[in-house]
Amino acid sequence: MTTPSRQLRFSSVADVIQRLNPSYPVFCVFPDILRARARAFVEGFPGTVLYATKCNPHPYVLKALAEGGIEHFDTASISEIAKVTELMPEAHCYFNHPVKGRGALEAAADVYGLTDYVVDHLDELDKVISVAGTDITIEVRIATPKGKAVYDLSAKFGAPPDEAVTLLKEARKRGCRTALAFHVGSQCLDPDAFRVAMSLAKRVSDEANVPLEYLDVGGGFPAIYKMNVPPLRDYFDVIEKAKADLGIGVPLLAEPGRALVADGCSVLTQVHLRKGDDLYINDGIYGCLSEIRDGDLDPPVRAVSRSGEAVSGESRPFRIFGPTCDSLDVLKLPFHLPEDIGEGDWIEFGLMGAYSIGMQTGFNGFVTDTIVRIDGMHEEFVF
Repeated sequence: MTTPSRQLRFSSVADVIQRLNPSYPVFCVFPDILRARARAFVEGFPGTVLYATKCNPHPYVLKALAEGGIEHFDTASISEIAKVTELMPEAHCYFNHPVKGRGALEAAADVYGLTDYVVDHLDELDKVISVAGTDITIEVRIATPKGKAVYDLSAKFGAPPDEAVTLLKEARKRGCRTALAFHVGSQCLDPDAFRVAMSLAKRVSDEANVPLEYLDVGGGFPAIYKMNVPPLRDYFDVIEKAKADLGIGVPLLAEPGRALVADGCSVLTQVHLRKGDDLYINDGIYGCLSEIRDGDLDPPVRAVSRSGEAVSGESRPFRIFGPTCDSLDVLKLPFHLPEDIGEGDWIEFGLMGAYSIGMQTGFNGFVTDTIVRIDGMHEEFVF
């Protein structure tokens, strides 16, 4: 039995296997990779970078991103605000959930002193002002067209353009500072979606005719996985060009999550039983692997034997089941692994930094509570 709070540091995944010989799943964090991703975003994006805390709120991840230059955080709850503030007291948190409870608003305003709040409805504007006052920035979130994104986030949040204009005018009328925001959808595969959304934001801004503090272009920057993903530089270039072409004269903000952390973590699991072409492992959809099923993602995998060497044999497709007694606990996509893989061998899932450790449920008593730090850039397995 391991202690989650204990700081465990290793030199490689092989070192984890040799020292722990784990029959339990292990979440591996690579701070050097995370710091490098943070620096690339801070230096490349033409504006201020906010990390989307929900993507992976583990302290190892938050600290590494801060060390890479991230000073601003997109937070959606008091728990996230508290965690970020405790680790980085000088960090600037933005309350970017469009629907907030009054208790959460009171704590955000009175305890943590937050000054930036997202709304997408007049009733929410009334609520925020009644609790936080008017010496704040109201960030009006607009709905954007569904593009080539794995998840359409405008289906739940975002005001239609006409309502966004009304919200901006009303917020300004009541004495608040104003800003605009949008989100093109998670794992967006088309950089031009940002240009389309920025054009819509410009039209809303022009019609409202109120001064803006900034334009928040949201997240959606993709991770590679096994998809045809344009280079991150293409997204930055499209955004920078759209800002110039549209005459947007206010600072830009962005809320990357996945693109910052996906390849900075992996999940090390163990095969507990093989039934023909079915493998039963100790993590699954109720644990750190839920997004593999929900997003039809195909992360890279590799098999490691009990001796720490690569498992031999030709590659073949396997169906993978998680550890719970729920028959839904199965990964939809087949995973190609060596034909000699068997009980006691390990499977490492790469690109697991996003929407993994923060989404596990603990259902059936299975939980990934061993989190280790691994120094270096994961030279032994380049995802």
